[in-house]
Amino acid sequence: MTYLSTNWSLYRGKLATELGLKLFLALVFVGLTGCGSGESNVSAGNKNGTLYWGNGTEPQTLDPQIATGVPESHIISAVMEGLVLKNRKTLEPIPGVAESWDISADGTVYTFKLRDNARWSNGDTHTAHDYAWSWWRALQPALGNLYAYMLFPIKNARQYYEGDISDFSEVGVKALDDRTLQVTLSFPTPYFLQLLDHYSTYPVHKETIEKFGDADQRGTRWTYEGNLVGNGPFQLVDWKINRRIVVEGNPHYWDANNVSLNKIVFIPIENIVTEERMFRAKQLHVTSSLPADKISVYRAAKDPELRIAPYLGTYYYRLNVRKPQLKDPRVRRALAMSVDRQRLVDNITKGGQIPAYAMTPPGTMGYYPESDLTFDPEGAKRLLAEAGYPNGEGFPSTEILYNTNEGHRKVAVALQDMWKKHLNIDIRLLNQEWKVYLDTESAGQYEISRAGWIGDYVDPNNFLDLFLCNGGNNRTGWCNEEYDRLILDVAPSMSSLKERLEVFQKAENMLLDDMPIIPIYTYTSVQLVNSAVKNLDPNIMNSPAYKDIYLQADK
Repeated sequence: MTYLSTNWSLYRGKLATELGLKLFLALVFVGLTGCGSGESNVSAGNKNGTLYWGNGTEPQTLDPQIATGVPESHIISAVMEGLVLKNRKTLEPIPGVAESWDISADGTVYTFKLRDNARWSNGDTHTAHDYAWSWWRALQPALGNLYAYMLFPIKNARQYYEGDISDFSEVGVKALDDRTLQVTLSFPTPYFLQLLDHYSTYPVHKETIEKFGDADQRGTRWTYEGNLVGNGPFQLVDWKINRRIVVEGNPHYWDANNVSLNKIVFIPIENIVTEERMFRAKQLHVTSSLPADKISVYRAAKDPELRIAPYLGTYYYRLNVRKPQLKDPRVRRALAMSVDRQRLVDNITKGGQIPAYAMTPPGTMGYYPESDLTFDPEGAKRLLAEAGYPNGEGFPSTEILYNTNEGHRKVAVALQDMWKKHLNIDIRLLNQEWKVYLDTESAGQYEISRAGWIGDYVDPNNFLDLFLCNGGNNRTGWCNEEYDRLILDVAPSMSSLKERLEVFQKAENMLLDDMPIIPIYTYTSVQLVNSAVKNLDPNIMNSPAYKDIYLQADK
């Protein structure tokens, strides 16, 4: 998953003045409460079961087979659900729409039994056929599903997607009857159940999609307010662009009696300074982040509403290897070697982040990637000179693209300074609002771009299969067929975890040797959470279980 961005035009790309912020907060307060009672969102929400959630940015889409970002995932996971869910503490797979499943002795055949009370939010019966159709849709190339590869462990799914076979009945997805789904894999996949709680594998409502266009047509109105039919604990009732997205309890949800919240209001706030002040003004229960310079303030105060936890994610920069000055691996490695990561996390991000010298976060399923990447400015200068740019001479001015966010801007400025100081090269900065940034990056119309990847499941594969030659989330232009073979063919064939991890290390070495990306740091999640919010447990994926959350105001 990529990371976070708002479109409040008065505040975009700059810190607001105190007066502006007060006016802004007043407008938000009136706009969200709809009255002038003087009662805060938090106070009113605690009484009526409404959670106010800072979502970081306006979502790009609510189509689970097109979305790619964390802001989108929050809303999609509230209104849709997969065969399995995650335990909110341990992240272990637990029953979702599937009440149970059996796995064959060789680990390749999964048989899911769906609940007999599974329903769509419009009351339609929810069957195993919905999964077969939804996964057929997810594998239509015209749809442009950047997560299509998540289904590749399924027998013949990759071959169907790439056009080697044309008959979907040859793909290992079969609805044996209305309540039984059988999935056959090409090889044992230890993390397969985890994939089924990723939004790209969620079912979609066939009749609704076809009402508004073709199954593989992007951007139709089926996800709009009043149109979207989901199967999750909540249903979409209101979507005001750049203001709010509101979901309410879904009475047809199979576990509706155990959903405590009546409503969630997701508020897109790109400016994290504004978001923090809204939290203090009790207009939000939860923030998406926290300004770096505020972390020490909350820590010093021992404020229990500050939450910092390990997070399964890597903050990194993509390098577009198709650009002339970035084609040479020596240039890319010189850029990576001249980043002082420790200084960055100590003085810029300040949230306990860990300097990253590999793509995969250390400790993922017992994998600790080895790396020879270090902060070595002198070595970086030598490499740049070998590539034809002694002391930076002749190196063209190059642009860093980042999505509008004060934290991303500060990191970009820091790298701009480091590359000027250590390599004597000139870097320009370009910020774009979230949707435009995603489109620009996907089209390859950038030189260097900030990126973030949050694990979709707990396995090194989830970080390394990002960089497959035709991977939808690669976007660097880098392609190595031997790397693909290791990830797609060799690692899955290993009989033990130890052997799989050895293959991953070999692949990661290849990635780091060619350096189409620059790892910066391993994330921590940094949020403010009001004390009234219960059952929002920290976990390494920072994955909320909205159906479990309830509000209990302090007495």
